[in-house]
Amino acid sequence: MIRLSVPSIDESDVDAVSRVLRTGFLVQGAEVAAFEAALKPHIGTEHVVAVSNCTAALELVLRAIGVGPGDRVIVTAYSWLSTANVIALLGAEPVFVDIEPDTFNVSPQALRETLAKTFANRELARRTKAILVVHTFGQLANVAEIAAIAKEYNIPWIEDAACALGARNASGAAGSFGDAGCFSFHPRKAVTTGEGGAISTSSADMARSLRALRNHGLDPEAKTSTFVAAGQNTRMTEFQAALGVVQLGKLARINGARASGAARYGELLAKTPLTAPVVVEPGAHVYQSYVTLLPRELAPKRQELIGELRARGVETTIGTWHMPMTEYFRTRYGFAVGDFPVADDVFARALTLPLYEGLLAEQQETVVREISALL
Repeated sequence: MIRLSVPSIDESDVDAVSRVLRTGFLVQGAEVAAFEAALKPHIGTEHVVAVSNCTAALELVLRAIGVGPGDRVIVTAYSWLSTANVIALLGAEPVFVDIEPDTFNVSPQALRETLAKTFANRELARRTKAILVVHTFGQLANVAEIAAIAKEYNIPWIEDAACALGARNASGAAGSFGDAGCFSFHPRKAVTTGEGGAISTSSADMARSLRALRNHGLDPEAKTSTFVAAGQNTRMTEFQAALGVVQLGKLARINGARASGAARYGELLAKTPLTAPVVVEPGAHVYQSYVTLLPRELAPKRQELIGELRARGVETTIGTWHMPMTEYFRTRYGFAVGDFPVADDVFARALTLPLYEGLLAEQQETVVREISALL
């Protein structure tokens, strides 16, 4: 089976984890601090706060900026469910925005239109507390335009950079543009700690709040135990952090291999009906996932195609989720087909191909050959 994704794990990773396990000190210590320090050069912010996963990271950031029951958060329509779930878990309302048809990132035009309608209503404007932007599949969103829109409406914006560690443009790296950035270290990401997450920010006040919220509300700077918030236990373990430090040393190599694999796919797919990913600028896409688009006439047969490819030894999957059209959000807010037409189209047609550091050129040729035989 040519798997969809395989983490880059070798003996150096195993040794790092084993070393920590032998110490008997397993939670929130020197290894976590070392991992946070090692992450900072890859992001470019003053502070990095390691947590248990990216879902926790998103929730803690929203809590830190004051999102609560009755509030609203502007968010892309097309992402993994955590992006919207954390908003709902805080008792707030996700206000979904359609995406761009080529990058699959949130559409700045749609974002501006949504905010214009929102701020035309004083009550809705008062309740709208943040913009949550996803760097979809590892490609930077239009951060310059989004930052300008957020500044115009004086509203904080957060980067869901779960897939985008190492993505950058001339102005900076993923996680450095908004008020905070949230990262994932799930096994499908370039750098993995099994599960794990981190938050980047250049605000000392936010970092202090986040460090308290991840550790039961305990003020990290108080001289005596002082609980300043109703916090959670979303700490990262020491052995996860040790694994993360070793993994970070391979980030450039892993992202380089993914970029090379993506370029190879681009050549192989040129003679097929599949549409390859569109890259807006060099370096801005790190290909956490290689997501193609099927022709519209083949979209109804996508699940059948995924099953047939698996039977032929090739693992593929959909892109990600059209969140407003999942059962919970659709029934909760009454969304219907046509409310987000671009997300409707992309969700129906997206097909993710295998891509990871160890994927061989011959395996990529097999993937494309098997797909071509079925189209």
